[in-house]
Amino acid sequence: MPSTLTDAAAALRAGTTTSRALTEAAIDTADRLDERIGTYLVRFDDLALAAADRADAELAAGHDRGPLHGIPFGVKDILATADGPTTAQSLVLDRTWGEGRDAPVVARLKAAGAVITGKTTTMEFACGMPDPAKPFPVPRNPWDLETWPGGSSSGTGSGVAAGMFLAGLGTDTAGSIRIPAAMCGITGLMPTFGRVPKSGCVPLGYSLDHIGPMARSAVDCASVLEVIAGPHASDPDCVDAPFAAPPLGEGDLAGLRVGVVREGHFPDGADPALPGLFDDAVAQLTALGATVVEVELPYRAEMMTADMVTMAAEALAYHRTDMSTRWTDYFAATRAILAQGAMVSGADYVQAQRMRRAAQLALRGLFADVDVVVCPTLSVAAPPLAGYLDGTAEILELFTHIHTGYWDSVGNPVLALPMGHSAAGLPLSLQIAGRPFEEATLLRAGAAFQRATTHHLRVPLLVTAETAAA
Repeated sequence: MPSTLTDAAAALRAGTTTSRALTEAAIDTADRLDERIGTYLVRFDDLALAAADRADAELAAGHDRGPLHGIPFGVKDILATADGPTTAQSLVLDRTWGEGRDAPVVARLKAAGAVITGKTTTMEFACGMPDPAKPFPVPRNPWDLETWPGGSSSGTGSGVAAGMFLAGLGTDTAGSIRIPAAMCGITGLMPTFGRVPKSGCVPLGYSLDHIGPMARSAVDCASVLEVIAGPHASDPDCVDAPFAAPPLGEGDLAGLRVGVVREGHFPDGADPALPGLFDDAVAQLTALGATVVEVELPYRAEMMTADMVTMAAEALAYHRTDMSTRWTDYFAATRAILAQGAMVSGADYVQAQRMRRAAQLALRGLFADVDVVVCPTLSVAAPPLAGYLDGTAEILELFTHIHTGYWDSVGNPVLALPMGHSAAGLPLSLQIAGRPFEEATLLRAGAAFQRATTHHLRVPLLVTAETAAA
């Protein structure tokens, strides 16, 4: 199977592959690897093969729905799909939630000819950590099965990295697209808040939730965003801002002004390879023609706190009744996070929203001087999973190394993409953030960076070994 959505789309049109062949390869990979990786909660093998056959027939008849036509996709299991149940990886969610309907983003994928292969694992209700005491798969990282793939879009990240599908949907409230993209060595895009309709998604933070693409490359993500973006009557937060993917196959970064952020992104305990890889990535952007200046994020610490305060309060608003009656049905880590919402006062919540507006205004000043901002996505590679399963690892300590929540608080678009590997061979990641609704600019930067590098094309040894054995 081609490694990128873009390559697969070209091969379909060149007649060197078929959607059925792509889908059969994806199913075969899942048959061989998923029991160990835990990518899927449910697979739609028969439905996917039927959709692939329809795609092939349509393409043969000259009916081309665009670059997603015939491409295998995974969908995070907090998004409604008519093909099967949505569980949010929880015993708590009403099993009739979303029954018989597609979330707008899923409906748009299907209308574009995408082949939905199944529902992918997440953290319970998109928060917390895995809980082996509950009857759900524990997602693992294909780069090292003893490490975490990141959350909460765990299965979408691991599935793309392992080749179980070519692209997928994730959601991001505090980093849940970008964290698994970083840990699994793929590319993930959190669009501007309001660019993509979030109805049909089990909510975590009403004013923070984003739905976005995860795939191998920035070009792949651009193709997906073009399909899922745009207003929908079911989501009053979604604005009339459809996205047209720009040409991303060539061109340098001449004229692009890049703000480089270091403050707070290299804490004690950061991976030793991080500073050098980040410097190399910045040097690569410069070599591509960009002008680079050092900047600081306004209200950085305040926005990280505002993201946690807002998410805790808004999540408890959704879960309060179930928390009071079904406490033990929730994962232990989920209970700990949701219970924090009870300690957020009305005044705390209001102050967090005021600070978010102050930061948005301050960022306008920063983005008057630069076009994009770059910083590490995380300051560590994927951590060992065992400590989070047995409760001996401190989740809050991991949060000091996660640099994603700032951007959820302000709502700007951010692209996460691989920039190299640690000494242990685990991926490390770069974030490129832009002005609201200027995804095209950061996708241009990401695509140029990926044309000049090959980090995003590296495949876990587990996958190459299994492919060779097959």
